[in-house]
Formats: sequence, C-alpha cells, structure tokens
Amino acid sequence: MATSGRGELERAVLQALWTRPDGLTAHGVSELLPGRHLARTTVLTTLDRLRRKHLVTREDSTRPHTYFAAVSQEDYVAEIMLDALGQATDRDAVLTRFLGGVGEDDARSLRRILHRR
Repeated sequence: MATSGRGELERAVLQALWTRPDGLTAHGVSELLPGRHLARTTVLTTLDRLRRKHLVTREDSTRPHTYFAAVSQEDYVAEIMLDALGQATDRDAVLTRFLGGVGEDDARSLRRILHRR
C-alpha cells in the first residue's frame, strides 16, 4: 500500500515528538529524522500543518519555538484505524481480514480487551 511523502514526513515528525515529551525545536525535530536532510522550512511547514490538524502544539513564548505532540501515539494510531474502518462498505469483511492478519499475541490481547468490555 503506497503512502504519500507528506504523510510519511508527518508521521516521522510526530514520532520524533513522541520520543521527547518535553518538546523539541524544529532543529531538534530535524536531528531526529534519520536519513533525512530537510530544509528547516520543510520541517517548520510540516509542524505548522500538524498544528492546523491539532496534532501538535507550539510554545510561542520561546524562541525558537518549542513543539509538542498534542495526541498520544496510541490515540493517533487508533484514530487512523477507526477512520479506515469507517471507509469500508463491508465492515465485517474488513474486520475479518484484519483479525486474520494479527499474530497470536495480538489475538490474545484483543480477546482480553473484549472480555473486559
């Protein structure tokens, strides 16, 4: 399944922010993007885009600005999963295919979680 370059960069920036709950500057984010040599303006544009999506916050009283993840990685991934499921015309088929692809450890976790509900 192909993903857009913008989406990959946004996820990489979020990943960097999740590793540093005390926040990062754009320069700090750049340093945590392995194998990427991006212009600072590209990182700033990505951070701004994530702010508009309410996924990142910015401390405006500092210079340079400090950025923080506004959502946890778990919440972010769960939202992606729910969004994808919401696009399905046959949710049962999608869930069946998904469950057929999970490993035994994940299946045990799912059974445990469903049992608690």
